Amino acid sequence: MDTILLTAELVVDGAVPRQPEMSPDGRWVAYVVAPAGQPGERRRSALWIAAADGSSPPRQLTAGTSADSDPRWAPDSASLFFLSDRGGSAQLHRIRVDGGEAEVLTDWHGDIYGLYPLADGRVAVVAADEPSEEDQRRRAERDDAIVWSEQHGCGRLRLLDPVTRELTAAGDLGGRHVVELAQRPDGGPVAVISWVSRENDPGAITNELHVVDPATGAVQHLGRVAGHARWPAWWADDGSWHLTYLAEPDPFGGLAIYDTVPGAAAPPRDLTEGMDVCPDGLAQVADGPPLALFAAGLDTEIRQLDPGSLRFGCLSTHAGLLGALTASRSGEVVAALVTTAYAPADVCTGPPGGPLNRISDTRPELREIEWGSQERLRYQAADGLALDGLLIWPAGRSRADGPFPLVTWVHGGPDSRYADQFMLGPHFPGQWLATAGYAVFLPNPRGGTGHGREFAAAVVGAPGGDDWGDILAGIDMLAATGIADPDRLGIGGASYGGFMAAWAVGQTGRFKAALMSAGISDWGMLVGTGECGTMDGALAGSCGWEGTGPHPHDRVSPISFAAQVRTPVLIVHGEDDTNVPLGQAIYFHRALSQYGAEHELVIYPREGHGLRERNHQRDLLLRTRAWFDRWLGDAGRR
Repeated sequence: MDTILLTAELVVDGAVPRQPEMSPDGRWVAYVVAPAGQPGERRRSALWIAAADGSSPPRQLTAGTSADSDPRWAPDSASLFFLSDRGGSAQLHRIRVDGGEAEVLTDWHGDIYGLYPLADGRVAVVAADEPSEEDQRRRAERDDAIVWSEQHGCGRLRLLDPVTRELTAAGDLGGRHVVELAQRPDGGPVAVISWVSRENDPGAITNELHVVDPATGAVQHLGRVAGHARWPAWWADDGSWHLTYLAEPDPFGGLAIYDTVPGAAAPPRDLTEGMDVCPDGLAQVADGPPLALFAAGLDTEIRQLDPGSLRFGCLSTHAGLLGALTASRSGEVVAALVTTAYAPADVCTGPPGGPLNRISDTRPELREIEWGSQERLRYQAADGLALDGLLIWPAGRSRADGPFPLVTWVHGGPDSRYADQFMLGPHFPGQWLATAGYAVFLPNPRGGTGHGREFAAAVVGAPGGDDWGDILAGIDMLAATGIADPDRLGIGGASYGGFMAAWAVGQTGRFKAALMSAGISDWGMLVGTGECGTMDGALAGSCGWEGTGPHPHDRVSPISFAAQVRTPVLIVHGEDDTNVPLGQAIYFHRALSQYGAEHELVIYPREGHGLRERNHQRDLLLRTRAWFDRWLGDAGRR
């Protein structure tokens, strides 16, 4: 088969699978397919369904002319509930898997955040209150001053009767925002995780756990739990019901899995303490203990809780990245999104002990591309700590053709990682650069996941310290072995990776070009304006209101070193980013302008923390290549 040229259009015009959902009977898996780059401001996506055993090809259930998302199976596996904005605002719909048109079940005038079918046929719905008459009057008269303490939007727990279409409140949680829930497999009460408000700060660090009886509305408050709690899952042992969930013991300190027995006096128990892998998802199994995904270096493991030892035993190890794990009622069949070194994410199914077989095929056109060879790296930090990462060789080149211009692309988080996965997209341009003649280094420095909680917590209070040293150690190793040309080094990344790019150019003149995407230039300003607030303060070491300073976060902010920047920097940012607001990019731009540093600032309208619109994604891909070509020299396209 002849290879074809990889173009920016080919990258952004493909399809991406999301949100797999295994049917309770294990026969089917539903999922969402969306354009990689949305055609405009309005999002579009479609529901698909496939036989879990691969016995029949996938088929499209909805047209894809609106945003259809969040598929959830009815208990009998005969129909799907989902959200769709086909009528203008997102409403709850239902469609039978054997065909027919979707029926709308709600006409709600507040935001709907989630849906969870219950055993009795009703659907638990998380939705904000509808606007009051006073709200509507003020809106009509443009009397729209925002009073921070009076903002609406907290998700309340409600119950929908699909027959009567009546949506009623259920369970008084004292005005708290419902984040996620799970019904006990025997049709009993519902476990609910709530925040004090919808704001990430303080919401994500003020988690509480509740048990709500959907029949009576009675609420059992289990109290405060660790931050960022998610994925509640029930399981039974010797007649007692346990509740497991994921949470962060400390901000950016890595996730843990906790277990509690509702009503018991004992506090929640940490089930993952001391493990050298990191939990990354839970899946409830009606007939047994929960399954879990674990980040394990460059691989991903499926594990299951052993009721006797209360430890998670490994069932299977998979090269690459697995996400969005979902299981049948029996737990004998699972589905997940899986991506490996040369295969983009697709829905795969099989037994939790493996193997998992691909059942969707959303990017067949990419199989005709000659990719750069992706190699696993093992190396040591300056203090001897074992590290890993990936090297993507220039497409069609070998070691004998080196040394090569090298672009180091740092992941976000910092509590994230590179698995041995497919690297193609505007924010993960590994193969995009490799097909243009660049070697690409993808490091997994301290602060990331996949190596236990101590590794993940290592940079809390000191970003740009040990993690920066780990990145440099990898670059030095690649230069010493003749792979990287030390005179043609570039660096880039998005979010925390964008911070690291901005940090790098203030620490050394080794890099000839840098790309800062949605990056942090000033941690103090981020605490005051970003949606993570004091959590970013914990990562950076301080908050700006802690006295007159100088503060610890000043010592780890790239803006403090702007006078030393000699590397040309491309700064790109979404205009509507609330995670890392646009002011971070403008601040760095103004500082570099003050000192005469070569740079360019590009702002993408309507975009948040990551680009969604197709034309913006295409523009970023082209700018990324052009920037490194300009400063590192043409890498020699074939």
